[in-house]
Amino acid sequence: MHQHQTLERDGFSILESVFERCEVDWILHEITALHDCEGTSTRRGKVFGARNLFQKIPSLRSVAEHGPLISLVKKSIGDAARPVRCLFFDKTSAANWNVAWHQDLTIAVRRERPVEGFGPWTLKAGVPHVQPPFPILERMLTVRIHLDDADESNGALRVIPGSHKLGRLGPGAIEQLTATNHRICGIGAGGVLFMRPLLLHSSLSCRTPAHRRVLHVEFSADRLPGRLEWYGH
Repeated sequence: MHQHQTLERDGFSILESVFERCEVDWILHEITALHDCEGTSTRRGKVFGARNLFQKIPSLRSVAEHGPLISLVKKSIGDAARPVRCLFFDKTSAANWNVAWHQDLTIAVRRERPVEGFGPWTLKAGVPHVQPPFPILERMLTVRIHLDDADESNGALRVIPGSHKLGRLGPGAIEQLTATNHRICGIGAGGVLFMRPLLLHSSLSCRTPAHRRVLHVEFSADRLPGRLEWYGH
């Protein structure tokens, strides 16, 4: 089955070897600049999480324009697709956590404005975040660029295939869905996981001391209403 068809059916798709080893090494080198940035999450002197990465390290915008990656993104959500948020995660034995089953329901914007259908509002790392109307989330696409091999032992993402088609899910529905079989998204360094934000997903804490570094980039082809602007565009 074609990559795009798999994404639409299951809510996720894995494409291995999108980035060569030298490209992964370049990304990792650029990320070392995070140690000098404010607003990062650190433990034992090492960065394990960061928001608003394109603002902190502008050179990484080129990663979102990588040919095979942006080609599938545009095929999925339209030629106007552009990156609107970038996060970084590094799950290790020193910075280890479980992520409960959830859907990604918020977006980052430049300023809080009263627009019908948008809310509630929160502030994360100094940036306004809000839950938008559901159709905006349905049309978005998340790209997770893996900078290390990921499997069940170091917290690879777990997903419920097809759950992106079920709308906004409450706690009861999530509990029922996740009681059945899930998929573990094992993927090699340089590989990319494409997923719909509304796909139910989670991850366990890692059992091995290896890194699990991921660039998480969200794309949208929509313009926001009421003078709202995407923060990362």
